[in-house]
Parts: sequence; structure tokens; C-alpha cells
Amino acid sequence: MIAHPTEDQRRQYNDQGFLVVEGFLSPAELETWRQAVDHAVQQRGAQRFSFVSEESEAIASATKSTEEQAYYEKIFTQRVNLWQTDARMKELLFDRTFTNFTGQLANVEGLRIWHDQALIKPPFGNFTAYHLDVPYWSFRSSDAITIWLALDDATLANGCLYYVPGSHKAKKYDNVGIGRDLGALFDVYTDWSSIPAVACPVPAGGALFHNGLTFHGAGANMTPVSRRAMTCAYMPDGCTFNGQQNVLPPAYFDSLEVGDLLDNEDQNPLVYSRVPVGA
Repeated sequence: MIAHPTEDQRRQYNDQGFLVVEGFLSPAELETWRQAVDHAVQQRGAQRFSFVSEESEAIASATKSTEEQAYYEKIFTQRVNLWQTDARMKELLFDRTFTNFTGQLANVEGLRIWHDQALIKPPFGNFTAYHLDVPYWSFRSSDAITIWLALDDATLANGCLYYVPGSHKAKKYDNVGIGRDLGALFDVYTDWSSIPAVACPVPAGGALFHNGLTFHGAGANMTPVSRRAMTCAYMPDGCTFNGQQNVLPPAYFDSLEVGDLLDNEDQNPLVYSRVPVGA
């Protein structure tokens, strides 16, 4: 695993809002991640979230019609916060080398896990419409960062990611749902509609990093084989609650007031600090 970003990688991330790192995992590490993710997803079964309640699926589909939800479910199989239900996934996602690279790239004092996600685009799966990440979440920040690990080769044919370079610099929080309209986001951000997106195919074991305000989407899977990825979204330490539920369990969500610090270690553990604890 690559331990630290180079200065060139930092500059590219800051300028473009995304970074492609081929060979982020060694072949042995890739196999470890594949086995761990496959096991954790299998153990989770049909349960999307780590908590079980009558409200859990309603959280995911509250703003979607039945038709929209059916389309969304063909974009990817999604399992959220596997670290909370699988010890091996927790070990991998809390690994100091893994989190240090991400924290140093984001250039923040600390990072907390917002949520991890296994994203498995099925055979002939639908495209992922362009969107931003942070506006869905329960906090606002222009420094949130996501790592997207390719467990299989991500290609033009099976749905690699596309990024609009520099779009994170808009620092706006208007968004659209991930539905059938691939370019609906550009009806909101018309001044970005003429900027060509950059396709980012990456071999298995590679990683993509992107700012939570970078415009991005993914192509359809035009192949008869699933495309696996494991992601983790990070919240800068010190962020506060904005009133949205997103992936927060109902009991915790109900306990929060707008402006409360999101520092619950059971839900959003601190996994990176620029100054190590005790230093």
C-alpha cells in the first residue's frame, strides 16, 4: 500500500478535485480486500444499512418514486458501513497507512469515517448520473474526501468513474437525485455544462480519490460481469449536524440538534489525525 501522497499528487488533487493512483494496493493486499468485502457483503445479506429498523430502507428511498427506486437498484448493489458489522472490514478501514494517505491528501487536521460503501455494479447495470456527495450528507464541508478502491478492473466498458475537473471549486451544495437523467446536475450548474468530464479507468488495486463537492458519475456496465468497488467517505473532524439524516441511525438522528458536533465514536470514529494522539 502506498503510504504518502507525493507533492505532485497533492497539487493535482487540489487543482482537479480528484486523483487516480494506480497500484495503490499490492496484489496481496488486493486479494485481502476482495475476500474481506465479499465476505462482509455476503454476511450482510439484503440489509443495506448496518442497523436494523423499519425505517432503514425508508431512509434510502424516501425521496424516490417506485420507478426511480427500481432504476437506482440497477445502478449498483450498495452495502453501507460494513466496518460496523464485520471485524475484518473495520481492521482494514482503520489501518493507519490507509487513512494517513487520505488525510494527507485532504490536508485536514483530522478525518472521521462518514460511511463506507461496497458498490457492486451488476451485469448490464445502469449508469450513475452526475452528482455531488456532500449535499446528501448530514454536514457541510468543502474538505470532505472519498476513496474509491477498484476491486476489479474499472473500464470504459463496465462503468468507470468520470470527473468534471475543478468543479469542487464551485463550493456549492445544490444537488440532484441519482436517477435516469444522466446530466440533470448540469441543469443546476449551467456554467459547468461545457466542461468535458475526464474518464478514469483504473486497474484492480488502484484507487480514486475525490473531493465531496467534485461533480462525478459513472458509465453503465455494458458487460455480463459485475464490477466491484469498495469506497469510504470521510468527514473532516469538527463538522456539525445540518439536520439531514442520510445514514444516521434513527435513535442517534433523533438525539441531534442542528449545530451539534458530529463526534460520536460509535458512528463516526476518528481514523486520522495530523498530530498523532499523545504526540
